[in-house]
Amino acid sequence: MTCRELVEFLMSYLEHELPEAQRAEFERHLGICPPCLAYLETYKETIRLGKAICQCADDAVPNDVPEALVQAILAARRQSG
Repeated sequence: MTCRELVEFLMSYLEHELPEAQRAEFERHLGICPPCLAYLETYKETIRLGKAICQCADDAVPNDVPEALVQAILAARRQSG
């Protein structure tokens, strides 16, 4: 598996949707490629932080956040929900 292929299969890996042989190849690549392992850990942390921020939906928005950004986020939430 190449680094590019690893990135393509990342979500399937994290959601435990890869077939066993492909999962083994994915994990073998992680074992020999520190940059891909770092990428995976960064990706997992991004997901964790994204989920954490969504748990604070009722918190006030800081004054320094541009109104256009707030409106874009609210529009995206309406479309996905």
